[in-house]
Order: sequence, then C-alpha cells, then structure tokens
Amino acid sequence: MNQKPSILIFGYGNPGRQDDGLGAAFIEKMEQWVEKMGWNNLTLDTNYQLNIEDAEQIAAYDYVFFVDASIEPIEQFSFTKVEPSDAKVEFTMHAVSPAFVLDLCRKLFSRTPETWLLHLKGYHWEFEEKLSEGAKNNLEAALEFFQQYLIKKLNN
Repeated sequence: MNQKPSILIFGYGNPGRQDDGLGAAFIEKMEQWVEKMGWNNLTLDTNYQLNIEDAEQIAAYDYVFFVDASIEPIEQFSFTKVEPSDAKVEFTMHAVSPAFVLDLCRKLFSRTPETWLLHLKGYHWEFEEKLSEGAKNNLEAALEFFQQYLIKKLNN
C-alpha cells in the first residue's frame, strides 16, 4: 500500500505591512485549492514570523514548504531547497530562518524533512493591509507553479 507523504505548507509575514502579507495570502488561496482537490495529507499554517518552536511542528512532516515575501532581486518568485544551518539568530523581523528551524528540528527531534522556501517578490512594505498589484501578479504566478509542482509530486 502506497501511503501519501505528509506535507506542511507554512506561510509567514505580516499582512498589515502590504506585500509582507504574501505568505498569508498564499496560504489563504491554497486552502481553497486544497479543499477543491480533496487532499487530506496537506497541512496549511501561517504566522507573522518563524519561531524556534516551529522546529517541533515541522518534525511531524515528510515535506515542508515555507512561503514568504522577499525584497531580494528575484523575478516573480524563487523556489529553493533549504539545508539545515545553525546561523545565529538576530532580534529583528524574520530573524529565525527556515534553515535555522530545520537545523533545530534535526538536532532536537532527529528529523530532517525535505524543506523548500518559496519566496515571492514584494514591492511595498508600508502599514496597510493590501497587496500591491505587482505582488498580486507574483502571487498568482507562484500559485500556478506550486500547484503544478504538488500535483506532480503527489502523483509520483
């Protein structure tokens, strides 16, 4: 019997800071899509930022996908594999990186789920609960890519 892998998709960022809310917006749209697909092996979660406690949560999954807004010079989005790293934690926004959470998971729970980061390009970061038009376009492109990726991954 072929069991489907367990998957966590975790969006993070502050929806009250315009495009920083891309992670939460991604999860909201994925919730609708996952329900339509009828998949029960996917867990969707969101928070303002990653925390060290998230290491315990990701330990329960085979695959983890973190989704966040990016100010980096990328096209619409980037999709990169995350490797464990114990880089120091700073006391700033998003100070705990996906690589740090994965490293804690490995050290504390002897688990290293396959982990990826989906970065969506953002443009505006003011205190307003509204995505910019460019961010909305990037969100749609990332959703289309990621949904096709999941379909292929789950059908193999």
